[in-house]
Amino acid sequence: MTETVLFVDDEEELRIAVAQSLMLADLPAEVYERAEDALAKISRSFQGVLVTDIRMPGNDGLWLMHQILEIDPEFPVILVTGHGDVDLAVRSMREGAYDFIEKPYPPARLVSTVQHALEKRRLTIENRSLKQEVAGDDKLEARLIGRSAPMEGLRKAIRTIAATDADVLITGPTGAGKDLTARALHDLSERARHPFVHINCAALPVDLVETELFGHEAGAFAGAIRARFGKFEHARQGTVFLDEIDSLPVAVQAKFLQAIQDRQITRLGSNEPVELDIRVIAAAKADLTAAVTVGTFRADLFYRLNVVTLDVPSLNARRDDIPSLFLNLTAQAAARYSRQMPDVPAEVLSHLATQQWPGNVRELRNAADRFVLGLDPLVIPNAETTDRTLADAVAVHEKALIYAALTANAGRLKPTYEALGLSRKALYEKMQKHTINKDDIAK
Repeated sequence: MTETVLFVDDEEELRIAVAQSLMLADLPAEVYERAEDALAKISRSFQGVLVTDIRMPGNDGLWLMHQILEIDPEFPVILVTGHGDVDLAVRSMREGAYDFIEKPYPPARLVSTVQHALEKRRLTIENRSLKQEVAGDDKLEARLIGRSAPMEGLRKAIRTIAATDADVLITGPTGAGKDLTARALHDLSERARHPFVHINCAALPVDLVETELFGHEAGAFAGAIRARFGKFEHARQGTVFLDEIDSLPVAVQAKFLQAIQDRQITRLGSNEPVELDIRVIAAAKADLTAAVTVGTFRADLFYRLNVVTLDVPSLNARRDDIPSLFLNLTAQAAARYSRQMPDVPAEVLSHLATQQWPGNVRELRNAADRFVLGLDPLVIPNAETTDRTLADAVAVHEKALIYAALTANAGRLKPTYEALGLSRKALYEKMQKHTINKDDIAK
């Protein structure tokens, strides 16, 4: 986002003059007559500053300052004062104002003050981003587990786009973790303090879409005794997660498109539009490009949602993650059911890594639950039926066995090669052959 100066004053001539002064200094500016209009632009991630006159009809500059500092206590607000307002401006600085300029002021004074305020804003946002990245790494590692290249790439993409307001389309098979990815994007964003509203598009009753999503006024229909917020309005300043959006009937897709595109809705029974400050994340298990081609999904809605696409890999596409992931899911299940964490032999982890998981992480989680509850002993069969060649099957099994042993021994080499009946040199050679890095093993 470009750094922008918001200027508020009820005098049109002054707004024009200030806009020209800032533009001549290569400072993009937006000017407003009313405090409320400028307030609508402010968020914790807004890369700019505000300059406002104190004395204005209606909500004045001090009201605007206090409203903004509630959103972000570190937001730079520069007050423009008349001669009699200097004491008031000084008190306002103690309450959080960045600086004040006394009328009449030369354009150079305004430009200099704004430039310093923009530098402060830039540093504030950079520091927040760094802190968020450091804190977010641990959260992402714990939530989206795996050291495989696809998972490393997914976490990197989430860190890159989480702090933006870009709409995101998440694709991937059932059970792969699309909902976890959406929640991670929200929790690592500036909107984390606001609602995360999950809408299951497959479960929406077609005849209730408008009232469920957009709300209604009292008396809008029989039984509407009082006004009701819809899910979109409830998510203001937060995130709307449109899960299984590929399940939406075409007739309903147009209603979604208008709300997402215009960022406003109209409650049933009302003519007054309601502005929405939301981020939209959608998830689909089907190929939406193919759905557009055959006409089951609107092209305009697809292109509106498809600003950024994240692909969540299937479990079969990241088999190296299965041992550590199963251990983590087993620990979670043990805590959830108040059971002791059972021992999981390395050969069991190896066997799990060679199996097909059409239900992905969700299916593996169910297996972990059954194992903790004693309902599934995870017996390893003596023989397996596979369509791979013998050499391929042996290589996959050997790699999974080594990785599982390393995981079970927290990456320590000595107990690993002893457990596998190998020499240190043989273990190193096999790790090189299978591109296994012990530093990638979850500790």
